[in-house]
Amino acid sequence: MTIATWNINGVKARIETALEWLKQDTPDIVCLQEIKSVDEAFPREPFEALGYNVVTHGQKGFNGVAILSRFPLEDATPRLPGDDGDEQARFIEAVISVDGGSLRVVSLYLPNGNPLGTEKFPYKLGWMNRLEAFAADRLGLEEPLVLAGDYNVIPEPRDAKNPQDWVNDALFQPESRGAFRALQSLGYMDALRACNDAAGVYSFWDYQAGAWQKNNGIRIDHLMLSPQAADRLTACEVVSRVRAWDKPSDHVPVVASFDFQPLPN
Repeated sequence: MTIATWNINGVKARIETALEWLKQDTPDIVCLQEIKSVDEAFPREPFEALGYNVVTHGQKGFNGVAILSRFPLEDATPRLPGDDGDEQARFIEAVISVDGGSLRVVSLYLPNGNPLGTEKFPYKLGWMNRLEAFAADRLGLEEPLVLAGDYNVIPEPRDAKNPQDWVNDALFQPESRGAFRALQSLGYMDALRACNDAAGVYSFWDYQAGAWQKNNGIRIDHLMLSPQAADRLTACEVVSRVRAWDKPSDHVPVVASFDFQPLPN
């Protein structure tokens, strides 16, 4: 089974790119972020035609998350617990039945937090605290869980081509990186780093200043795995080639492979 995370940066604007990648690589489960679509306007039909079940938690014009799955999705639940007043569409969880139990998959779009010195950075840190509480609670189920998404966090200096360019950015603040490490301290594993320890592995290249051509990238899209999911991990890679396609997102898919056996429909 392959599980991907991809900030698509507008599903309607990137629909042809998305469909082409799905046809080429046939991932089993895809967690999308920044779909920029309300639920009723999400273009479900082209994805369903490729054999995907679709659940969304959308918002007009920005944010929004979705899960595409070749297997039935159960108990789809939007919104990260912990703040009933938070109306931003950044989280959806669903369950897939696999041999031996259930696999939980979350698509999350963590707040950017910029500019520093505004209410956006405390909102980011508060959201990360809520995510940590959710992740800790879910460990009690002793089930495989994949927290897949755009974390808007550069975990380490090696995760940026030019770390010095990010020292005043919310993505690289000690508090942001510390909140990411808190997930690791709970027992969640960074899937990509479990498979590839090299520097220069990125998932985002800005549209400006020829960042893609210069490979001036950062790694901010992550799949964090509970111990039960980590035990089944077999590979993880960044699908960087799609950044060079027509009308690309500024992010690319990150895909992890597992030895889960889905139950038949």
